Amino acid sequence: MSERKVVVVTGGSRGIGAATARLAAREGWSVCLTYRSAQGEAEGVVADVQAAGGEALAVRADTAQESDIVALFSTVDERFGRIDGLVNNAGILDRPMNVDAIDGAALTHMLAVNIGGCFLCLREAARRMKARGGSIVNIGSRLSELGGAGGFVHYATTKGAIDSLTVGAARELAAEGVRVNCVSPGVIETDIHETTGIAGRAKTLSTQVPMNRPGTAEEVAEAVVWLLSDQASYITGAKLNVSGGR
Repeated sequence: MSERKVVVVTGGSRGIGAATARLAAREGWSVCLTYRSAQGEAEGVVADVQAAGGEALAVRADTAQESDIVALFSTVDERFGRIDGLVNNAGILDRPMNVDAIDGAALTHMLAVNIGGCFLCLREAARRMKARGGSIVNIGSRLSELGGAGGFVHYATTKGAIDSLTVGAARELAAEGVRVNCVSPGVIETDIHETTGIAGRAKTLSTQVPMNRPGTAEEVAEAVVWLLSDQASYITGAKLNVSGGR
């Protein structure tokens, strides 16, 4: 069994997930990060962690598939023998589609990844943490409250579900010593915006941010790793906005 605390970071090959994996490792966590297709980027994060003296493992897992999620946590059991933290970060953002023109297949896939995958990863983590306690941080979005009008209502809807999952799971698992919280990023400069097909989206949206700039993945990671830590030991069911005031 690993002597260090172990955290699973889904979608850890780039953006917020990669920044979280690197920071968690610097804070003394052993890290298992997942990727769906970006193997090279995932291995790069692992190499960074190991070069700094940390321990990390990259596992391919499509979080839209329950079998992949079950296999992921089995791998963690075999490699580390424990799990103390989960960062439910894997998610997708699609091209803008208004509610009267949404493609059914695209909606179903987004629901499977952003809600189903998050829920099932939480389930697997909770089953293991109930014996020893632990901390789960779900990655939500400010759009869960802002609504996403103008092409992203489907995405905002999935993040609204994450808000509900956070509160419900936190209350259900609190007596077991498992904390569940949510970090809700606003406009963050990561390559997830590229999937929308809108050039310079983060910079354009930053005009709506009171701090007048997009945030960074590292700024979000700071909030996530703090919530994972014992410094947040009496915090559960909370939602922390990392949004520059938006």
